[in-house]
Amino acid sequence: QVQLVESGGGLVQAGGSLRLSCAASGRTFSRDAMGWFRQAPGKDREFVAAISWSGSRTYYPDSVKGRFTISRDNAKNTVYLQMNSLKPEDTAVYHCAAPKEGTWYGPHVPMDEYEYWGQGTKVTVSS
Repeated sequence: QVQLVESGGGLVQAGGSLRLSCAASGRTFSRDAMGWFRQAPGKDREFVAAISWSGSRTYYPDSVKGRFTISRDNAKNTVYLQMNSLKPEDTAVYHCAAPKEGTWYGPHVPMDEYEYWGQGTKVTVSS
């Protein structure tokens, strides 16, 4: 059974940092792109970051570019999201996701192509 389990969320003051982790199990994801998304209460799910299978290419929306960094350790089947200079508007539940095996290698994966989703970890940024 494929599982993605996020951790590392919590409460932080504006300007602070957090590092999220996403541990995958059930199969290797080392040959697949992976992504991070977030969803704030009452809002649609929003793309946050994506990384290619090798980790050499990344992709971010303007809202987090320069503040967030996605990385991966394929030996550990784990993806990370380093979040710096956090703002209250970054408050959300953060989910990692992966596409169906062998379908997407680069980071520009359409949201509806993500097959596997974690339950999420909550990030709250106080002002």
